[in-house]
Amino acid sequence: MKPISDLTELLRSMQPVLNDGAYYFVTLPENCDLPLTDTVATIREREGLSVVIGEEIALARGLQNDFRAAWITLNAYSDLAVVGLTAAFAKALGQVGISCNVVAGNLHDHIFVPYEQADLAMQTLLALQQNGVQAA
Repeated sequence: MKPISDLTELLRSMQPVLNDGAYYFVTLPENCDLPLTDTVATIREREGLSVVIGEEIALARGLQNDFRAAWITLNAYSDLAVVGLTAAFAKALGQVGISCNVVAGNLHDHIFVPYEQADLAMQTLLALQQNGVQAA
């Protein structure tokens, strides 16, 4: 399967899906033995390893929550070099007062939004998909 590199086609085929559950952004303490399989995403920062993990895992391990989020996956197979996708959905979400934190996987884009705004975020992304570039 070839990734989509045309912005118009990509917007029309986003197919956003709201994943179940709540997710936390946390910085792991030193010597934390959290298995990689328990994480959704990781990035190494100067201050330590930041991870996105399920709420249940964070609470069970007593990890401090920095951001409680809903996780939306765009199911289109997006080209990592495509220009404008992140700008388009960030603008659409911003216009309705929703912040977004984006993680690009090799195959799909993943958007983390404030948990309480998940339904509005989904409505906004579906409208963007329907209207395509005109809404961007």
